[in-house]
Amino acid sequence: MNQQEIGLFKKGFKLGIPIGIGYFSVSFAFGMMAVASGLSPLMALCISMTNVTSAGQFAGIQVMAAGGSYIEMALTMLMINARYFLMSLSLSQKVSKRLSTIQRAFMSFMVTDEVFAVASVEPGEIKGWYWVGLGLMPYLGWSSGTLAGAIISGVLPSSLQDALGIALYGMFIAIIIPAAKHSKAIVMTISLSVGVSCLLYYMPLFSQISSGFAVIIVTVVAAGIMAYVAPIEEETQEEEDSCISC
Repeated sequence: MNQQEIGLFKKGFKLGIPIGIGYFSVSFAFGMMAVASGLSPLMALCISMTNVTSAGQFAGIQVMAAGGSYIEMALTMLMINARYFLMSLSLSQKVSKRLSTIQRAFMSFMVTDEVFAVASVEPGEIKGWYWVGLGLMPYLGWSSGTLAGAIISGVLPSSLQDALGIALYGMFIAIIIPAAKHSKAIVMTISLSVGVSCLLYYMPLFSQISSGFAVIIVTVVAAGIMAYVAPIEEETQEEEDSCISC
């Protein structure tokens, strides 16, 4: 590494520190949930080291705990993580052509909501060592938090584990509430999702549907209806030209 590459790495690393700290707390709850679902701490750690997706991993654990099939798992992961396709496509327009194969592989592996948000506002091209620095702390935070939660869950009393488990619900509330304050469409989508979920859970007709397929059904129904009822308005040509010139 030359001085320029070291500087890029340090810049990305500093920006990734707050993300890593946030990931530690969320993955701590995941580690506890994984062990509570019957997995060993090592298995929980392996999941987080090979998958960096909070919602996907939480949903995946539920499918595993319910005895779901591989098809359910694959479809659930596809539906929950489909947004990463768009994020990756967007970032591909900013990636330096000089990135090595290993750097490109690490970049594709570490595309998360928060990392994407930071990288997308980075002026100019995204250089390889900048991305390595940016993704390192989130990866370490996510993996170490999972291991810590998995190990501590075997020591803490069940009452305290239940209290810490609220962190999962707090995470989801923190995601939807700020967005819902500024968009009626999001409020309608949340309400519709809750309604469909309750319908699948309480109606005897749907009692045989597994939790994995229930997530898929709720996602498709809510997203499909809202895409028709409240579609996102397309930018005018002038706005598009303005964005291109930015």
